[in-house]
Amino acid sequence: MARRAEGKHQREDGDELVERLVGINRVAKVVKGGRRFGFAALMIVGDGKGRVGHGHGKAREVPEAIKKATDQAKRNMIRVPLREGRTLHHDVHGKHGAGKVFLRSAPAGTGIIAGGPMRAVFEAIGVQDVVAKAIGSNNPYSMVNATFAALKNIQSPRHVASRRSKNVKEIVSSREAGRSHAEAATDTAEDDKG
Repeated sequence: MARRAEGKHQREDGDELVERLVGINRVAKVVKGGRRFGFAALMIVGDGKGRVGHGHGKAREVPEAIKKATDQAKRNMIRVPLREGRTLHHDVHGKHGAGKVFLRSAPAGTGIIAGGPMRAVFEAIGVQDVVAKAIGSNNPYSMVNATFAALKNIQSPRHVASRRSKNVKEIVSSREAGRSHAEAATDTAEDDKG
């Protein structure tokens, strides 16, 4: 029983937060008199400018579970560096349990090509162009955790340049050279087939 809700809420410091309800489950605890039902909610919260978090909350009522999950997501926000404010800097893998995801940066106009829980994460971050594939488990919790594991591994050219004692232009130019070399190899392979 999964439902999706969308909402934007004003924060105290003026930024708007995007909230997405990824999944809600009814859970049962067996007690002496029978079963006691509760609800578990999985929420994604982001500012649309590169910050995103996820949270999980359980309670006897749905609104309370959503509130707990939202509060946890706000506490656990991470910053993701974005290229041109619209896509990822590089391709990256993520894994959590049986869930594996592969995220690829995409040219302008591609849109968000991702399924279910991953789409909610990218919408909350503010990514406009990305191609994502989930391999293995389709459990929302595994997919969200694997996506966050991948997002934590993304590095901006500025970070890489400072770590390697180079300037940003050298890092970006080598990335573009590698991309053009890969495209040339693809074109050559297609010419050989034809």
